[in-house]
Amino acid sequence: MTGLKQRRGARGEEWAEQVLLDAGMVIIDRNWRCRNGEIDLIALDEVEGESVIVFCEVKYRTGTGYGTPLESITFEKVRRLRRLAGQWLSQHPLEAPAIRMDAIGVLDLRDQPLQITHVRGIS
Repeated sequence: MTGLKQRRGARGEEWAEQVLLDAGMVIIDRNWRCRNGEIDLIALDEVEGESVIVFCEVKYRTGTGYGTPLESITFEKVRRLRRLAGQWLSQHPLEAPAIRMDAIGVLDLRDQPLQITHVRGIS
């Protein structure tokens, strides 16, 4: 990734992290990497009194020439996120009765308000 692209992606992840924090979640890991890939954000959510570990994919775009940020999250990307979540869980002794895969799309169009979309429970 080029330096500018990395900085923009990091900025998108910071905005996405704030969305999760504003929703009352606690960030427990960020940019977790292993040889098979990366999980952008991992958070703990409280749903009906139960803890849920949330694995979140963040997509940042500055245009829609290739579609919206969320349109780039394919079935294969969700499948990979699930495999990575399994690896993360095997390395961290955190227990929760449930896990969830979320996605946050950040669309940063020039001269327009920032558009952030959070989708809970992608599959």
